[in-house]
Amino acid sequence: MGEQEDLSAVTSAVLTGSRLLVAIAARSLTAVEDRITLPQFRMLVVLAGKGQTKLVTLAERLDVNPSTAMRMADRLASSGFIVREVNPRNRRETLISLTTDGLRIVEGVTGRRRDEIAAIVSRLSADQRLALVSAMAAFTEAGGEPPASASHPLGWPEA
Repeated sequence: MGEQEDLSAVTSAVLTGSRLLVAIAARSLTAVEDRITLPQFRMLVVLAGKGQTKLVTLAERLDVNPSTAMRMADRLASSGFIVREVNPRNRRETLISLTTDGLRIVEGVTGRRRDEIAAIVSRLSADQRLALVSAMAAFTEAGGEPPASASHPLGWPEA
């Protein structure tokens, strides 16, 4: 197999695997989809990973306008998933942090995702699991994705 065919085969395999991972991520949100959207969940994930964060920093990390981040924060605050407060060191800044309910949402969705992935991985042989770990580590490193921490192995970067 030539290099071009090899690249095409790997690309196809990764696309197929990514469809499965997207489906798992979508299913993990079904229990809370009546209370939170995927973009709002992403905001909670950033807060779970970083703790109290300035609104403008959240907007940057989520790659959205500050006004979009503010609307997301408004909805999350009214649902009781985050709290907003004025930064005592700079009264023009808003600091945002998770509430206990917000953290429960993140942990619940992440737990469902982890359980489904674990069930699939358990059907692989030991050699296949080792190969998968190696391949996924190489893939994420090549893409510049930081490794998931043991405490918050989430579906996208926390930073």
